[in-house]
Amino acid sequence: MIALNFSKGNGLLPAIVQDHDSGKILMLAYINKSSWEKTFETGEAHYWSRSRQELWHKGGTSGHVQKIKEIYMDCDQDTVLFKVEQVGGAACHTGYESCFHQKVDTNGEVTVVGEKIFDPRKVYKK
Repeated sequence: MIALNFSKGNGLLPAIVQDHDSGKILMLAYINKSSWEKTFETGEAHYWSRSRQELWHKGGTSGHVQKIKEIYMDCDQDTVLFKVEQVGGAACHTGYESCFHQKVDTNGEVTVVGEKIFDPRKVYKK
């Protein structure tokens, strides 16, 4: 297995997630050693949830899993880029294709770009 440098960031490394076909950046998450190993074991993205302090299988609840197509690591071996097939068309837990759906202009005004693909209240039953 590739030896990422988990000694940085208190054992958490950033994982940039990009749609394999479109090239659109979908999200940024964090991995630890166990989520890294689980990603390889299953072929689907697993992360470390900083808010819940637990291993997180992306799409485990919603069904919007991320199938790993390619993985790149940076020159310092402390950041990864997952190129994925985003099942269900949405990576963001708020229902958008990408977590980066809020465009900030030079005046600080925010515009929501894109449309919701799913209703999170229905998917997460909250």
